[in-house]
Amino acid sequence: MRPLIVVIVDWILNSSAFVPLNSRARPQDRIPSLDGLRAISIVMVLFGHLAGTRGFPVSYAIGNRLGLAEVGVHVFFVISGYLITRLLLEELERHGRISLQSFYIRRTLRIFPPYYLFLGVLLVLSAVGLIVLGSSDLPRALTYTSNYDEHRTWFVGHTWSLSVEEQFYLMWPLLLVASGRRRAIVIAAIVVVLAPIVRIVSWEWLGLSGDAIGSRFETVADAIAIGCLLAATRTWLHQQPLYMRALSSPWFALVPLVGIAAQTLHDHPVADFLVGVSVINVAAALTIDWCVTYASGRVGRVMNATPLVVIGTLSYSLYLWQQLFLNRSASNAMSAFPLNIVLVSAAAAASYLLVERPALNLRRRIEAWRRRPAPAPAAPILAPAPLRDGQVVPDRAS
Repeated sequence: MRPLIVVIVDWILNSSAFVPLNSRARPQDRIPSLDGLRAISIVMVLFGHLAGTRGFPVSYAIGNRLGLAEVGVHVFFVISGYLITRLLLEELERHGRISLQSFYIRRTLRIFPPYYLFLGVLLVLSAVGLIVLGSSDLPRALTYTSNYDEHRTWFVGHTWSLSVEEQFYLMWPLLLVASGRRRAIVIAAIVVVLAPIVRIVSWEWLGLSGDAIGSRFETVADAIAIGCLLAATRTWLHQQPLYMRALSSPWFALVPLVGIAAQTLHDHPVADFLVGVSVINVAAALTIDWCVTYASGRVGRVMNATPLVVIGTLSYSLYLWQQLFLNRSASNAMSAFPLNIVLVSAAAAASYLLVERPALNLRRRIEAWRRRPAPAPAAPILAPAPLRDGQVVPDRAS
């Protein structure tokens, strides 16, 4: 008999239920390689959180030194900035305006349903005594302010990054609409330049901890901002011969390796806050651009292969549910490898099928309804005029 995890993976890869919704879109509407990048990012996060769990061959000390979970989250941030900005700018180019209402409807149906389901499960588990939550855990998580709570417990520990994302979704479209494309891009560039200084000031003069600096919006916003800049300047960058020579060089393979290596600076806070984090962000942005540009090459075919696309499609649900099972402080069987990763996969698949996918389908129906052309005005009704010499002549339209 095949192991359970093999059966689950085989079912996922061969089930039409897990075909991403955007695979049905026109090719020009899809951004190639992004699902593959999401897959790699979530695998990095899962590896970092598996390290030190019972039965996993990598210790917490080694996993912490590699810092893959942190790099994976930064890649997610850069992808978010790039994707959201690209979609907003395309809408602006097509229609001459950005519909904030449409944007927030799309984000609400994409993010809220699985997220609040997860929080509801935590509430039930806490009520029956299976887990212990802090007094501020759920209020902070419910309001997407966990990134300003240093005392959050493990079960909501990962919601800090989701809070950062939600704060970005709230502010960036408003900024684009209020200030215009050019000024918004300038502001994003200023954020990229100033964020390292904000991190140093927070560490040296404000006395914030490393955990706080690694999660507060103002200290991590440069990761998202550099994705915004990539989306806004990519056409111009691809017109620069020097940039394209660098992007197509065989030596470009060193860029993601440099980004991962920069994470080793986290033992030296000043260097990390000033240089290391920025190197990770720049390396992530360049890698995203390379993967999207060369999606038809050998690496691109791997990035867009079905297994990675499926994992990338499930990445949000995987990120949500992994915290329940990848707990290195727990001694129960559900937190031991490999059962813990099987349970994470099963929970993510169930969340995607039962909540995330129906919500995405609803979003598509709402978008189709909103794009439906208004009905043509009815033909004017001509009222009969008084008889003149035995004839009926048309009068003005009623």
